[in-house]
Amino acid sequence: MSNMMQEFKEFALKGDMMDMAIGIIIGGAFGKVVSSLVNDIIMPPLGVLLGGVNFTDLGIVLKAAHGETAAVVWRYGAFIQTLVDFLIVALAVFFVVKGINAMRRKEEAPPAPEAPPEPSAEEQLLAEIRDLLKAR
Repeated sequence: MSNMMQEFKEFALKGDMMDMAIGIIIGGAFGKVVSSLVNDIIMPPLGVLLGGVNFTDLGIVLKAAHGETAAVVWRYGAFIQTLVDFLIVALAVFFVVKGINAMRRKEEAPPAPEAPPEPSAEEQLLAEIRDLLKAR
């Protein structure tokens, strides 16, 4: 039992696990920000442009309400709003991943090959002697 607790502790406290947990928390908060951006900033002007339509209210009543039974509504407006949310999140994630990949390529890029150093005076002299001996 102690061995299993030790393994779980090592697993839970690994850097990767903590990074993932932080990413999930930030992702949840980011989702709320995007939902607010779509619901409060993007959709109202779009609704005004389309004649005062509120997308969340768009729907088709499939079965009217009767007494205690609620109406069955096909809410395609809420789907449109959720789709816009998704597209904005996907676009933001795309740009984040693209930026991270660009930074990785810069870090991993091999340094430009340096020009070989100029031969010393002795090496130049020896090369000249070698060339003269070959010419004979």
